[in-house]
Amino acid sequence: MFDKLQAAEDRFEEINHKLSDPSVIGNQEEYRRYMKEHSELSEIVEKYREYKKVSKDIADARELLQDKLDADFREMVQAEFKESEDKLEVIKRELKILLIPKDPNDDRSVIVEIRGGAGGEEAALFAQVLFRMYTRYAESKRWKVEILDSNPTELGGFKEVVFSIEAKGAYSRLKFESGVHRVQRVPSTEASGRIHTSTITVAVLPEVDDVEVDINPADLQIDTYRAGGAGGQHINKTESAIRITHIPTGLVVTCQDERSQHKNKDKAMKVLRSKLYDIAEEQKNSEVAQARKSQVGTGDRSERIRTYNYPQGRVTDHRIGLTLYKLESIVEGDIDEIIDALITTDQSEKLGSGAMDDED
Repeated sequence: MFDKLQAAEDRFEEINHKLSDPSVIGNQEEYRRYMKEHSELSEIVEKYREYKKVSKDIADARELLQDKLDADFREMVQAEFKESEDKLEVIKRELKILLIPKDPNDDRSVIVEIRGGAGGEEAALFAQVLFRMYTRYAESKRWKVEILDSNPTELGGFKEVVFSIEAKGAYSRLKFESGVHRVQRVPSTEASGRIHTSTITVAVLPEVDDVEVDINPADLQIDTYRAGGAGGQHINKTESAIRITHIPTGLVVTCQDERSQHKNKDKAMKVLRSKLYDIAEEQKNSEVAQARKSQVGTGDRSERIRTYNYPQGRVTDHRIGLTLYKLESIVEGDIDEIIDALITTDQSEKLGSGAMDDED
């Protein structure tokens, strides 16, 4: 492990020198590349330097304790020695986590798709609740949310809604939300007061630039149609809605939220790029995913991951066995506790599976 850390520090210093080189400063592409690498290394190098400082403090205290000291001073040195040892253990664990291979998509923005599953209108209504949960969470982080496509129902739900969340690191926080979300509650339309169970599927895709996914225009079938929906004065009277079919894969994306056909096409292409990228990533990582089926981050969207039980006011994440009796605040966007627990579990599983070794 420490060979890797020393190599990271050496590379960090090398990049520092390059960033002050006029020839590098004059080459914008090269300069940006080094700045990105510098940023990626800075956290781990800072933590490694903290490790070395605390290790030196321990060595100095140990040496001092070999001398004859008066009782009060010895007690103070021993307390500092113990405090430094405890601190060093924490830093070692933090370093191991920092050395876990990083998901290359973690820094990306995301596209989120929410679709009502089993449960008809009640599923559509809860799809709207989940949409509000994620948008309020994004607002609390000051992230930008934009609806890309939606299919609302008469009662205010969504058969489906697709939206982007623009923020560096959004994918690292939201990637574990992909899967089947189950709700158990008494529908407002149910006169007898019986509890219904409905399901909603969520897919979280990393957003990609057009240069990262090569799409041949000849592979696309683009259709226009008149926007539909639940009714109201904003229903489009012209054929501005867009449907794009990617012929080789059969993927179909639609967008009707904008009045402009051009804007709808841009949004639909954004979704298509992310879906094609996601398919390519799944194929590339299929062997890794197979080996990690038991772990949190498999991204299996057919898996029931969470239950929202209204009568008991609880939310249970089935992957990590976490139950919180704070449903009301969670559906209002207070989901950091769940996300942090999922990230911590994923990191622990990677450490436990031999992702890191003290004797490397």
